[in-house]
Amino acid sequence: MKQLHLSFSNSIGGKHTFKPLLSNGDLTGEEVHAKMDEFKKLTIFQKDGILLFQDSLSAKYVITTEDELF
Repeated sequence: MKQLHLSFSNSIGGKHTFKPLLSNGDLTGEEVHAKMDEFKKLTIFQKDGILLFQDSLSAKYVITTEDELF
């Protein structure tokens, strides 16, 4: 399974990772970065007054392989 992991810093410098359940598996780095910029403009994601998605840090695809035993 291929999953997109998006890393952001929050408004006090902590790290927060967002893993969308549905994503296109062949997005370019430029496309992902542009979407992250749009996403961080949404100020609806807060916890105790801290904005969770303040700055884009990184993005990567994580591939999980399952080996069925029986």
